[in-house]
Amino acid sequence: MGRRSVAGQVFVLQVVIVLLLVVSAVVAQVLQVRHDSDLEAQNRSLAVAQTFANAPGTVAALRSEHPTALLQPRAEATRKATGVDFVVVMDTNGIRYTHPNPDRIGKKFVGTIAPAQAGRVVTEHVNGTIGPLVQVVVPVRAPDGSVVGLVSSGITTAHVGGAADQQLPLLLASAAAALALATAGTALVSRRLLRQTHGLGPSEMTRMYEHHDAVLHAVREGVLIVSGEGRLLLANDEAHRLLDLPEDAEARHVLDLGLDADTAGLLASGRVVTDEVRLVKDRLLAINQRPTDLRGGPPGSVTTLRDSTELRALSGRAEVARERLDMLYDAGVGIGTSLDVRRTAEELAELAVPRFADFATVDLFDAVIEGSEPRPGTALRRTACSGIRTDAPLYQVGRRIRFVASSPQARSLATGQPVVEPRLREAPGWLAQDLERTEQVVEYGIHSLITVPLRAGSLVLGVATFWRSQKPDPFDAEELALAEELVARAAVSIDNARRYTREHSMAVTLQRSLLPRSLPDQSALEIAYRYLPAQAGVGGDWFDVLPLSGARVALVVGDVVGHGLHAAATMGRLRTAVHNFSALDLPPDELLALLDELVARIDQDETPADGSAVVTGATCLYAVYDPVASRCTVARAGHPPPAVVRPDGSVDFPEVPAGPPLGLGGLPFEAAELELAEGSRLVLYTDGLVEDRDRDIDEGLELLRTALKRAGDSPEDTCRAVLDLLPARPSDDVALIVARTRTLGADRVAEWQVPSEPAAVSEVRGAVTARLAEWGLDDLAFTTELILSELVTNAIRYGRGPIGVRLLHDRALICEVSDSSTTSPHLRYAATTDEGGRGLFLVAQLAERWGTRYTPSGKIIWAEQALP
Repeated sequence: MGRRSVAGQVFVLQVVIVLLLVVSAVVAQVLQVRHDSDLEAQNRSLAVAQTFANAPGTVAALRSEHPTALLQPRAEATRKATGVDFVVVMDTNGIRYTHPNPDRIGKKFVGTIAPAQAGRVVTEHVNGTIGPLVQVVVPVRAPDGSVVGLVSSGITTAHVGGAADQQLPLLLASAAAALALATAGTALVSRRLLRQTHGLGPSEMTRMYEHHDAVLHAVREGVLIVSGEGRLLLANDEAHRLLDLPEDAEARHVLDLGLDADTAGLLASGRVVTDEVRLVKDRLLAINQRPTDLRGGPPGSVTTLRDSTELRALSGRAEVARERLDMLYDAGVGIGTSLDVRRTAEELAELAVPRFADFATVDLFDAVIEGSEPRPGTALRRTACSGIRTDAPLYQVGRRIRFVASSPQARSLATGQPVVEPRLREAPGWLAQDLERTEQVVEYGIHSLITVPLRAGSLVLGVATFWRSQKPDPFDAEELALAEELVARAAVSIDNARRYTREHSMAVTLQRSLLPRSLPDQSALEIAYRYLPAQAGVGGDWFDVLPLSGARVALVVGDVVGHGLHAAATMGRLRTAVHNFSALDLPPDELLALLDELVARIDQDETPADGSAVVTGATCLYAVYDPVASRCTVARAGHPPPAVVRPDGSVDFPEVPAGPPLGLGGLPFEAAELELAEGSRLVLYTDGLVEDRDRDIDEGLELLRTALKRAGDSPEDTCRAVLDLLPARPSDDVALIVARTRTLGADRVAEWQVPSEPAAVSEVRGAVTARLAEWGLDDLAFTTELILSELVTNAIRYGRGPIGVRLLHDRALICEVSDSSTTSPHLRYAATTDEGGRGLFLVAQLAERWGTRYTPSGKIIWAEQALP
């Protein structure tokens, strides 16, 4: 392969290109790895510094008398856990409180701290004693916003970028292998090119192909080369156009090209022809033909064709073809703009009228509209109808239609092929569909139709019908092909919309089955609620109202990140878990801790086999309201804070400690107690109410405050006022609960302190009997005495003082016995010889419900009896 030949130049050029690509890839990979290492070091240092600065207790430690004693162990634990090289805490003057090297504690921090003293974050790339590193300095802010200290974290880029050196040998080896393979392949291609070009240089090849192009494409004549066996060897573009040859015409016999018999016979004969004029389809062609073996060439013939048809006719056909191409383009961008089956069918009908047909109808199976797979043999429903006029006697939209077997639509559905009826007046199969209506259609002027089945793979979704009335000519074969193309594109969009409808319906059904359908009966709160699904579909927001012992009520709102079936299913699991945990009568912070462990286990269970992490991502707020004490205990896990509307109309957002979202673990949850006067409204919501792409949460909270101030007193009025903040279809799910507090008055609560003496039991029974008489509950006196006798006796014998008894007259009669012991009794079957063990069994038989809940000072055993 000489350097002057085309093959040699191609070989050298391809080898150089491959070499450049390999070198570029190696350099780009090395630079990218180094950039990623630097960015990772910066992000990790910033995350560690901000987390330590915002950690609970950091501010208190800085203000303590011995900051180093409190902060040094934490800083070292954080450094070892996160893999950074140092975590340094300093005062606002840069004097270190912590350092991995204790000798440097108390010395001046080396680095820029002025911006951090002003409340900003400082990121530096420096060369330290341990090498090039990235260090970040962040301020530690007190609750009032002032800077009370600084935290710096840093890591050497070598600790996060070591993978580059490990990958480089493998990368170089791969590059060498790729270069060798590419060179070998290029050599094989160049060798074959050398044989085909006969060693010609670029100039000779260029000149030869320029002549070839001049002959084949520059002249306005069709050129055909046919072999001695009658096979087409070459046809230029003009020949393809004039003879309407198929794309794969080359190498096929001229008799198989779809030409008329006389023209095909002339081309196959190879005889000499001079300016012989023939009518080929709708063109008059002047044909010249000469053999190719006159000078020792291969056997065959060369034929030239000149079009003698009037240019006016050619331009008219070109215009029609252009319009049809425009229609197909518009169909590609205008059909399927939404995932709605009905709207997609309407887009097909609207596109076809009036550019292709005077009227267009689309009939689909009901199952398709509902999102299911169609069932052949069932009736269809007219889904879309468009026309140049609105008074056509065609079936109206929404009409169920069962086509007779002889109709064009039924034949299309049965065979999966389009059907043309050029003259409806002479089509008995179509006329048999509905004699009265078909006669009206013919009298109206509709005379021809094309019906095409809507097919998506093996599924037939329905049928589209195109009707002609104004143009006198019936639909032809070319128009049938255009109708097939239009319907094929629409069928894909309709099937996509059907699949979306099915998935959406499944998700909606699952979500509705998981959300509460009605609220339980309780007296502590007057509740109204709303749930608005997101525009994108089903999400993971949920809420619940859970009656607890002692006339208390728990309110829950939660949010699972994302939309779809996974979010809805996760929401159902969390809601069920909250139901189960609430039965344990746990404080809100302890319940959230259990829920946090559950979410962490869900993440572990759903981790894919490839090891990539799947983070469920969920937030929750759990509140317990006690109508006796008018007090609400609230804890939240990454959830927006509740709002409280006081009886005087003022609105505030109580300070409830914001725990981490569920599933992160590592930090405890904290609860806050709110004093709620009777008539206060507690508003719980998810973040979709106050936060979206157009506004941050602070702006949303202010809008919520304004709406709550304007709202009426009832929870229903409050819900309506708050939802006016939202569009009709919000971008995220919204769950909202408004609860107006009630109190259980002193006249419905009775309490006694009981000495730890068996004789005190009779005194308590007497006092309880008297109070039940005041409440008009004499019918319950006997059972209540039995229950109290057992519970108080157990408290005296097995518990520790002080012992208290409380009666609550609510929807049920609630009897509570408290003591300082944390030992919980258990229900069991007593043996015949046992002296005890039957008391709780008796309580369980007499009471509708009973149980135990723990308090900071001990436990309470309660029992509920239905009111007569």
